[in-house]
Amino acid sequence: MTTLKTSRRGRVLFAAAAILALGLGAAEARPGGGGSFGSRGSRTFSAPPATTTAPRTAAPIERSITQPGQPSFGQQATGATRPGGFFRPGFGTGLLGGLLGAGLLGALFGHGFFGGLGGIMSFLGLLLQLALVFFVVRFAINWFRSRNAPAAAGAGAGDAGYQRSALGGGMGGLGGSGMGFGGGQPQPAPAGTPIEIGPQDYAAFEKLLGDVNAAWDAENEGLLRRYTTPEMASYFGQELADNARKGLHDRVKEVKLLQGDLAEAWREGSADYATVAMRFSVVNALFERASGRVVEGDPTRPQEVTEIWTFRRDPGDSWKLSAIQQQG
Repeated sequence: MTTLKTSRRGRVLFAAAAILALGLGAAEARPGGGGSFGSRGSRTFSAPPATTTAPRTAAPIERSITQPGQPSFGQQATGATRPGGFFRPGFGTGLLGGLLGAGLLGALFGHGFFGGLGGIMSFLGLLLQLALVFFVVRFAINWFRSRNAPAAAGAGAGDAGYQRSALGGGMGGLGGSGMGFGGGQPQPAPAGTPIEIGPQDYAAFEKLLGDVNAAWDAENEGLLRRYTTPEMASYFGQELADNARKGLHDRVKEVKLLQGDLAEAWREGSADYATVAMRFSVVNALFERASGRVVEGDPTRPQEVTEIWTFRRDPGDSWKLSAIQQQG
């Protein structure tokens, strides 16, 4: 009886291990391996709003060069986040403090800037020192106050709230059929200025969906660097190297966008960001390089996938893939 129970337990553990292995293997397929990684500026660790295409909350970012609490791209510290006033660290503070200290101590002990003079000259020298200290202090206070004024104004402007506009509309040939990119309901937006996303932007997002998958299928790291941010290109490069080391090739074919929704779009500094939920069909299978044997997936049957992609656009550049998230 004990042997029978042990045997059953072993079969259960083996089956569980097999299921786990299959689950881990599935995470290796497609660009990004079904994970959530990359950067979304100051919103990297904030979940994007749910959309019709992706009604569930997006999975948290697991890998990112952005650290929690790190200022967003192009964001500068304001007067509320750094010491202000006369004693703020900076060029000239130590020198000015040394001069004032020397003068005041000299006045207290009967000598100073003009120490060594005697009689009436010492008294006149003391008065001159006090007058000099007064004007120097007044000049320093006015100078530091004028430097703090722009920072205080910037802090007040950054506290203004914004509402996300209802953006979007069907893309050419896809609108009206329940496919393509559509708009969403206005929602409060966190830090960042909302931006408008037009038909050309939606076309660029759809094209990048196909281009990134095609470059992944061809294992072309040069093209991946062209279509993605340096951070995303480094992640993809690591995964391609891992597949090569394991003797595997992840094939991705027939990528077709079925539906897409804009979750949010904003500007940080000089960079634009847009997070888009996309549901697409794809033929995806993992092959063994040497034998051509299918290790995972189906090389003929399409599957539907829903992912949340964030794109970034720098001045004078085109949109690039900046992050991928799965549905939670």
